[in-house]
Amino acid sequence: MTPQALHQSRLKILDAATDVVRAKGYAATTVDDLCAAAGVTKGSFFHHFKSKEEMVLEAVAHWNTWTDGIFAAAPYASAADPRDRVFGYLDFRRDLLDHTVPQFTCLMGTLVQETYATHPAVRAACDRGMSSHVAILTRDIEAARLKYAPDAAWTAESVGYFIQAVLQGSFIFAKAKESAAVARGNLAHLRRYLESLLGSPDQNPR
Repeated sequence: MTPQALHQSRLKILDAATDVVRAKGYAATTVDDLCAAAGVTKGSFFHHFKSKEEMVLEAVAHWNTWTDGIFAAAPYASAADPRDRVFGYLDFRRDLLDHTVPQFTCLMGTLVQETYATHPAVRAACDRGMSSHVAILTRDIEAARLKYAPDAAWTAESVGYFIQAVLQGSFIFAKAKESAAVARGNLAHLRRYLESLLGSPDQNPR
């Protein structure tokens, strides 16, 4: 097998993992499941990865690279006003709810709920990935705070974590109810809360 073919088979496994684990969870996902979804042999899997855990750690890194690119290329990311970027992020998240439940939920959120006490390396990788996403979001929140609420007592980081907590909790309810309805309602409430902090997007800065 050529180096390019090896690389492609590795990517197929990592892509499959992001879908299968979000749908079935870590423990229920078998190597056979991953091979079937990726269209590769078990031998190919173990050529690339020593274990399911090693593969999942690489899948988390793969997920972060992929999602970072999606959010960076989203329309809201190019808005000139930081408040527009913050609310645009919420709108983008809302639009993602049009997909199926496994497709809009978070790989890291799924993993950490199940593995935080049993697989410390997976927990730590999820923590780094989710915290990195919060840090990116925090930059826009802080810029919006300085422009629209410079005297506010809250920190941009705390709001960033709150946004992600609402999203991750919404994903849990979406799985429980097999519907995005609660998640949509939560995002609407989150928007109203952020408007209480930053004003609505159509307001002028101070």
